[in-house]
Amino acid sequence: MTQTVFIDGAAGTTGLEIAERLAGRAEFSLITLDEARRKDVAARAEALNAADFVILCLPDDAAREAVAMIANDRTRVIDASTAHRVAPGWVYGFPEVSGHDAVAEAKRVSNPGCYSTGFIALVAPLVRAGLIPADWPYICHAVSGYSGGGKALIERFEADRDIAWRGYALALGHKHVPEMQARCGLSVAPLFSPAVIPAHRGMVVEVPLPLAAMPGAATPGALRDALATFYAASPVVGMGAAPEDGELLLRASDGGSDRLDLFVFAAADGSQARLVARLDNLGKGASGACVQSLNIMAGLPETAGLRL
Repeated sequence: MTQTVFIDGAAGTTGLEIAERLAGRAEFSLITLDEARRKDVAARAEALNAADFVILCLPDDAAREAVAMIANDRTRVIDASTAHRVAPGWVYGFPEVSGHDAVAEAKRVSNPGCYSTGFIALVAPLVRAGLIPADWPYICHAVSGYSGGGKALIERFEADRDIAWRGYALALGHKHVPEMQARCGLSVAPLFSPAVIPAHRGMVVEVPLPLAAMPGAATPGALRDALATFYAASPVVGMGAAPEDGELLLRASDGGSDRLDLFVFAAADGSQARLVARLDNLGKGASGACVQSLNIMAGLPETAGLRL
């Protein structure tokens, strides 16, 4: 049976990429609004209530308003904004970590942030297993392609080719930090240091670990084995191949991917390690994750339409 999907905010980067992944799929029929009706409240309310599934690609306040406009108990929602990522009653849309059954049965799913996806994928399983402490002050460094900043940042980078690195959130308090802390069960908020590089897409998230100074921390080999075991059944998340030349690269020419590759690099004596996640900020970091959750909620193979 064909199920209907309305992407509210379909003209944005995330919405466009979701539509691309759903194009040509007989399982879904898209409800669309033309440019004249896209911001019309009555038209949006009608579409929100007509759809079997709604995917919100909106700013936080607009996402909350959209949810409030749904006046039935049938329409199921995936919210790609930050608005509901730690909100009660919402299932976190990271099925590998939150559980496939939880996502499959949910009425309301919050799509993870792109940076958060890398951090949580690395840290949450290890904290749960007691291999690294929950009360450690973790540091997270990350770089992302500029497409993660939406149309305004895309225009800025493409207009000014002299930008080589853009550090931001310098006053700390980045909007992804609450979900990073909550979904990993950490007692201390991580210190998060993000930056944007002159590539359209792609992302690397790193968590350095001074293992010798961390109470109860496991060896690098045990961390690697634990992550490999945790994601062994996942067709989307897994351990990346160790680079032969000792370098891990992002290329500006990289195409889109919905995979998430994890790495554990370590000092020869095991005293230090670097947990690294490499992903596409528009793939598993945004649109790919939405479509994966949509597939699961609709009872379909989770990788349908994904770029793996």
